[in-house]
Amino acid sequence: MTNDQRNHDMAKRLAEAVRARGGTAYYVGGYVRDSLLHIENKDIDIEVHGIDAAALADVLDTLGERVSMGESFGIFSLKGYGIDIAMPRKERAIGKGHRDFETFTDPWIGTYEAAKRRDFTVGALMMDVLTGEITDHFGGAEDLKRGVLRHVCEETFTEDPLRVLRLAQFAARFGFSPAEETLALCRGMSLSFLSRERVWEELRKAMLKSEKPSVFFEVLRRTDQLGDWFPEVRALIGVEQNPAYHAEGDVFTHTMMVLDEAAKYREDTADPFAFMLTALCHDFGKAVCTQMLDGKLCSRDHETLGLPLVERFLLRLTNETRMISYVMNLTAHHMRPNAIAAFGSSVKATNKMYDAVRAPKDLFYFAKADHFGRISDVAAPFREEFLLERLRIYEQTMAQPYVMGRDLIAAGLKAGPHFSELLAYAHKLRLAGVKKEAALKQTLAYERELKKQASKCNPKGNNS
Repeated sequence: MTNDQRNHDMAKRLAEAVRARGGTAYYVGGYVRDSLLHIENKDIDIEVHGIDAAALADVLDTLGERVSMGESFGIFSLKGYGIDIAMPRKERAIGKGHRDFETFTDPWIGTYEAAKRRDFTVGALMMDVLTGEITDHFGGAEDLKRGVLRHVCEETFTEDPLRVLRLAQFAARFGFSPAEETLALCRGMSLSFLSRERVWEELRKAMLKSEKPSVFFEVLRRTDQLGDWFPEVRALIGVEQNPAYHAEGDVFTHTMMVLDEAAKYREDTADPFAFMLTALCHDFGKAVCTQMLDGKLCSRDHETLGLPLVERFLLRLTNETRMISYVMNLTAHHMRPNAIAAFGSSVKATNKMYDAVRAPKDLFYFAKADHFGRISDVAAPFREEFLLERLRIYEQTMAQPYVMGRDLIAAGLKAGPHFSELLAYAHKLRLAGVKKEAALKQTLAYERELKKQASKCNPKGNNS
């Protein structure tokens, strides 16, 4: 029996035990939505109505090892099963931001009031675990058919600003269109008090679970909600580009096209989320350096001039230094592959290019996304075979034996600070395709030359 089958079997056993106590167990939230859309969802959420917390705890104890995930909120699970079990609850905003809520449970609140606290009608659907009967108080089934995201209740929706980001994220993931009245509500909400962790999580879902992540930012643009957390993205709106190479329009439009192209390759990269963030950030510099030169729009050095903006953006959302380093590294070098391929540069040049980035294969995929994320009749064609062949050569080069510190010691040198310079020299030879034995001889000769030059500069051995 698979884990999914075990979970569903346990859900049925739970529902039967609850019914024996006079209650009803419902599948709720995303699980119902995805079931009706025939989308796999392994996150099973069950809401139990009609029995109190003590009775529910007793039921769970008879089925397995009960785990409390928030007993004051009436949220439980069973050890070894992927099921979250909750009691119906109400929430009341008592402050600003997603965390400032007063929550209390009420097993007899009824399905209408329980569903009313949900954000969108398509997520307010409930399904009886035993009968499969759908309870739909707010027209969610019809909105699901039409592909519409509509808020359940104006009063409760506006209490939680995170729902603006959830609207954008769901629109991107499911290809649904936000209802105009819901967009209007979002325009009047403030996202400034949200925690960055919640913003980061919604962004991550949009980037990794959407075929078109651009929709996330398009919705935020339509609701005028880019300013608090994504001002660098907003700054790209209206920044013109050379129409010969970017007939698609401004930098924002290009960035959105690159995002959607990058989504096609993200699963083949070393870090899919960081890769997608690079697609978002790669042209931030164009907002500060685009100018007219000799009658043409250009953005010289935007890949490096934008790095402070990239860092500021990422630090607003995360402290993950590895991810920040990845994005800034790939951003700094994102222009090189297409330029080098256009000139048909040497193996040494492409080896140096791939060696400069933390994820060489990801640089290739990003170059592909950047090339096809635009409209141009004059741009050189994407030289995929050239870049892939050079990537293969680089990987083969790096797999060969190479000069290491222990080789220098074995040759009679004493370890010291000067080793870093010698190893850097040896690494250049390695990238140039020089075999280890020859590279070691050249590195030792280089060391002797350094000593000779040092003695000329300090003939009396004066260390003062």
